[in-house]
Amino acid sequence: MALLIREFQPCDKTDYIEASKQFYSLDAVLHPVPEENFASTFEECLNHNPFMKGYTFVYDDVYAGYGLVSYTWSNEVGGLVVLLEEAYILPAFQGRGIGSAYIRRVEEENSDRAKRFRLEVTRSNTAAIALYERLGYEAFDYMQMVKDL
Repeated sequence: MALLIREFQPCDKTDYIEASKQFYSLDAVLHPVPEENFASTFEECLNHNPFMKGYTFVYDDVYAGYGLVSYTWSNEVGGLVVLLEEAYILPAFQGRGIGSAYIRRVEEENSDRAKRFRLEVTRSNTAAIALYERLGYEAFDYMQMVKDL
């Protein structure tokens, strides 16, 4: 069994968009997202936007999912924060260690410059919470607020 985690390539676009549709139809997310956002996110990743990166998961030469990362600065920790924005593993590939391998990869790639790794999870996604806790993540007691434009 071979797992490959690599940055987005042009050939990944269709698989990524289909997987994003699946991800945003789950109870694990709070609201739907316009499909055009998936395409623009993908294109920004291909254009090497310095604030984001997209990853493709390939398991035994078959598309298995994707991950998105973004970067920001935090005065609170005095440095770079790496946000694990999204990780979606297709149902047929869940439970095979892909999520753990992906998080470790992102942490290793950024360990020399990041001061914090951060992610979001809905309270109902108990499997993801268990994974994140096993990997050393802990819950913040912050309420997140947004203003969409």
